Order: sequence, then C-alpha cells, then structure tokens
Amino acid sequence: MMKNDLNKIRNIGISAHIDSGKTTLTERILYYTHRIHAIHDVKGKDGVGATMDSMELEKERGITIASAATFCAWKGHEINIIDTPGHVDFTIEVERALRVLDGAVLVLCAVGGVQSQSITVDQQMKRYKVPCIAFVNKCDRSGADPARVSEQLKEKLGHNPVLMQIPIGLEENLEGIIDLVSMKAVYFDGDSGEDVRIEDIPDHLSSEAFQKRETLIDTVSLFSDELTEAVLEEQEITENLILAAVRSGVIARMLTPVFMGSAYKNKGVQPLLDAVAALLPSPGDVENQGLDLEKEEEPAILYSDPEKPVVALAFKLEDGPYGQLTYIRVYQGTISKGSDLVNIRNGKKVKIGRLARMHSDQMEEIDTIPAGYIGALFGIDCASGDTFVSPGTRITMTSMFVPDPVISLSIVPEDTKAQNNMSKALSRFTKEDPTFRTHVDKETNETIIEGMGELHLEVYVERMRREYNAAVTTGKPMVAYRETITRKAEFNYTHKKQTGGAGQFGRVEGYLEPVEEEFVFENEIRGGAIPTQFIPACEKGFAQSMAKGPKMEFPVTGVKVVITDGAAHAVDSSEMAFQAAARGAFRESYARAGSIILEPVMKVSVETPTEYQGTVMGTLNQRRGLIVGSQDEGVVCVIEARVPLADMFGYATVLRSTTQGKAQFTMEFDKYKQVPKDIEEELVKKAAQGKKK
Repeated sequence: MMKNDLNKIRNIGISAHIDSGKTTLTERILYYTHRIHAIHDVKGKDGVGATMDSMELEKERGITIASAATFCAWKGHEINIIDTPGHVDFTIEVERALRVLDGAVLVLCAVGGVQSQSITVDQQMKRYKVPCIAFVNKCDRSGADPARVSEQLKEKLGHNPVLMQIPIGLEENLEGIIDLVSMKAVYFDGDSGEDVRIEDIPDHLSSEAFQKRETLIDTVSLFSDELTEAVLEEQEITENLILAAVRSGVIARMLTPVFMGSAYKNKGVQPLLDAVAALLPSPGDVENQGLDLEKEEEPAILYSDPEKPVVALAFKLEDGPYGQLTYIRVYQGTISKGSDLVNIRNGKKVKIGRLARMHSDQMEEIDTIPAGYIGALFGIDCASGDTFVSPGTRITMTSMFVPDPVISLSIVPEDTKAQNNMSKALSRFTKEDPTFRTHVDKETNETIIEGMGELHLEVYVERMRREYNAAVTTGKPMVAYRETITRKAEFNYTHKKQTGGAGQFGRVEGYLEPVEEEFVFENEIRGGAIPTQFIPACEKGFAQSMAKGPKMEFPVTGVKVVITDGAAHAVDSSEMAFQAAARGAFRESYARAGSIILEPVMKVSVETPTEYQGTVMGTLNQRRGLIVGSQDEGVVCVIEARVPLADMFGYATVLRSTTQGKAQFTMEFDKYKQVPKDIEEELVKKAAQGKKK
C-alpha cells in the first residue's frame, strides 16, 4: 500500500451519455498511467475489447453494462476510477458508483453536446452532491464545437462552465490544445500521444487565448480573495492562484471547468489527468454523512480518519472466479485483514479475510484499506448497499435511491438442469442489482423477472445463457399496469359466519377516496365502536386488497381508506373477522369508486440525423407518443416524447430500420397515466380469454 496521504487520493467516476466515449477515455487514462501497455478499442478489430469492458457481452455490443473499478497513479496521486454505464437501463450502476465517489468527470460529445442521458447523469450527481469537471470529447469529429457544448452546460444543466482550454484546429485539423492557465500550446506526439510537447501559442490564436484567459480569471476570481486582489493591484497572476480558485469553485459545486480533446486520437487526456489531480476533491475535502441509529437516524458526520471506528459501504457485488467479491468504500477507520466488523442491516458479525484492490477483472492482494480508499473483500455474504462498522458503532450510510421496475418477462427453463442454473443466476443477479427483481406468479407458476427496460432484461437473460449455461425461453414482455379510483365511495360491510362453535363477526363503515400517495389508512372512530386491538387488522385487510384490484387484478395505487364506524361482538369478533370485513368492504365500494387502469409512460428521447426527423416523429405518433419538443443541434435533431411503455416494445429495431441505423434512443420511466378506453377494453378482453383457458 502507498503511504496514506489522503490529499493525494482521488475517487472519481467517468459518467456520460451513451457513446460519448467514456470507456475509450478510461482506456487512454490506463495507458498513460502505465496500467496497461497497449491500447484496445471498444469495438476493437483485435478482438480484445476495452480493458474495462471485461464481460463478453460488453465486448460484443461495445457498451458498458457493469461499472468496472480500477486504480492508477498519476504524478504522485492515486486515482480510483469507476467507469459507469451510460444506458439508462443500468441506472442503478451509475447511482451506485456516484454514491461512493468524491468527484466525477462528465464526458460530453463535441458534436452531440448535452444529450438526454447527460441530463439524467447530471441529476444523479446533484442528488449525491458530486463535484465535477467536464471533458468535451471527440473534438476530431466533423461538426465538433466545444464552445457550443460549454454554452449548453449552462443552458441545459444550469452549470457555471468556464473554458480552461481552447482547441488548436478542430475536426480533422485538431492538432492540440492551448492551456489558458499556463498560456502554452500543448501537442501530443508519438504513436499513442504519449509524448506531451509544450510550445508557445501559435500567433494566429494568441489574441483569442488572451481574451479567453481574461474570461477565465473573471469567472474564477469570485472564489478567491487573493486572486481578486492580484487582479486589482495588477500583480502577476500565477498558475497556482488560478488553480486554487478553480478548485474551491469546483468543490463548492459552483463552477464546472471545461477541458477538451479526443480520447480516440490520443489528444488532451494527460491535461485532463492533471486537472483531476489539481481540481477534484480528495476524500478529506468532501463531507460524508451517515445516519446515527442511536439518535433516531440523525445525520452523523464521518471523518476520513484511519484511527476512528470503521464505517464502510458495500456498493457493488460481483460473483468473480474466486467467489463473491464485495466492492467497498471506507469512509472512516481502517479495515484490516482479520478484523471483525458488523453488518448494520442484519446485525451479523463478519470476520474479514482477504482484501484486494481491483483493476477491471484482475486483482492485487493488500493488507489494509484505510479511510478514503476503495477496495474489495472476499467471501463476505452481504447485499448491495450494506454498511459495515466496527462493533459498538451504530451508523448506517444513507440508503440508495432504487427506482421501481416497469417491465416484466416470464422465463421458462427447458429442463431441470436449466432450472437449477437459472435459480443460481437469479439469486446472484437480484443480489447484485436492486433494480432487477424476480418472483413466481402464484397462478401460472411461471418465473417472472422485472427490470428497468427491455435492454436491461435482455442482457440478464443473455448472461443466464452464457455465464450459467441456463437454457431458458422468454415470454412476451409485460407492462406493470396499475389500477386506481377516481371518486369517493362509501362502504358499510358486515362480515358474519356462524358455524359450530365460535362464529366470526365484524362490521366496518367508512369511505375510500383517491389520493396522491400509494395507500393511506385513517381511523376516525370515536367511542370504541371497533375495539382498538382490531384496528391494525382492519388496516391489514385493506392493505391486502391493494395487491390485486377487483377490476383487472392489477396492483391498486392511490387510495385513502377512512373508517368512521363499525361494530364488534364480544365473543365472535377476532382479527381474522375484521380482516375479512375490510376485504369485503374494499371490494364492495371499489366497484362504485370509478376505477380506472393506469399504465407506465416513458420519457423517450431520440437523437437522429435531421433528414429523418419527420420519419422518427411518425414512428412515435404511431405508438401513441406525445411529442414534447424537438431541437436541431447542428446535424443532429433531438426529439423528446412521452410514450406508453406498452407501445415501446421492439422500438429499437423499427428505429434502426427507418433511419439506416443512424438514430438512437434512450427511455426512462416518467409517470403513470390513465389508459385510453379502447385499450382498456382490449385488456379486459384479453384477461377474460386468459381466465377461460
């Protein structure tokens, strides 16, 4: 292990829109920091694929699915990098990575600019208060315009961007960059851009460079009194003064420095590494909070002090060739081989065996992981998001935001061998990915998997086949419909049963009405018409009824139940009787409450060459899409729409064939909305046929 100098550690993520070049950039970073000795490309002709895409599937599709973790050293700094996926179906991977990072590099495409997914990633960074610097990649492509991208950062994301560099030439003439802090021109020579050559600024660019430097100093002087003073007194403005000001702006999340280059053409990556070391926070610069369970989950500040009691978060699990691997970020204290820790979620004690540092899918064994570091533990049984602490400490890290699944599929194993392999795969995937869920449908006895989108489930089914050799066939994707009510309806229901011995008796009276929340129960009984010990049973009965709506057996949402009166019998009343009475009351009043069916509607964003704009809008209109807006961004047009999930199945294929494979789309869940009458009738018909069978 290196000597523990917290100021020299950077835990950073590289996050961005699909295809803006995150993985290619990480590949270059690993090459320049001597972690790898040859550069491989994402869709590499050499058949190797990028280092960070270690999964077979990732290499084939050329996309990142699971965030990979690695670390490298640059000019005395140790940098832990987590390369995160861009596809919205793998949102949880991004959330998880941001949860444990101290800073991030937001990669933007010089042509595409701030795209729909960049907006999602940016919201996630805001949620976890992650400071970031921006890197405008692909400046060698035709249509590249880093200055426009910087403007979009301001307009679309509300950042306060400041250019730290300007390009020397653009598109195919991109030669290098001008560093506005040192006022030097930087070129990247050698086969892979490894020789950084520093020259004077070419004459034809010097006036632009001076102008841009003035803007830079103006913008950042707000964050440093010393710099303001130096400007006013016309003293020499040193590089360190500027960098210190930029750094405090970045850490306060009030400034986004913009760097540029082309990772693929090996230009501009080394200055970006310098910026990560100079501008992004070290673990000691960021305030991390846990929740103190002794004090009713009051926020507790954690200190990056290796001597204090341990608080660490398991943020990602992987089933490696050596058993379960748990990625862990230590916020406080030091984890050492052989030490005892407690898992806060279940109170179990665990003994720490082997510790390792990860580099994509290879590892190095180490003895300790001190505060501020990211490492991995072996053979520890836990779930993603668990907090580990020293015995006697009762602090938990805040839980991660996990969105609900919107799509499900049935999967059927072909034989018993496939059945066993499938259940192994499912238990691993659900443990690794909280947005991927599975259950067995009681009525059809089928195994159902649920997730965030078609691609999400497709990838898991494919992984089952490859990694677990489970031969499975999949049913049609199903949409997570819901039911709700639209008006108030009263109930007065008596449940009584008289058989030999004690009977059952319970009466409940009150009303249902629509609300914003999922389920609200209020007890407004005065004078003990229903004895208090039976009230929880009434609530339970109503809550059970919400699982399957009387209309179409979809889960019910948005109902408030108020009980105002009732009656009990001294002998025959029991919890069971009141649960049954509540269920009866729900059924009876639900029919009068104007029930409707809701469907998940998705935010869909399509990026297409301008000439296909009309065609693409047509494909969305055919799918009951509501177009919210479209904007031209040079050669590309971005169309934003709201489309019901039920109509989005197979859209990828349609979009590819209508635009010759040039358009791409992302979608994420927006909200539930009422299903149109004709479609509701179809659903009712289908359900009736299903029952007949």
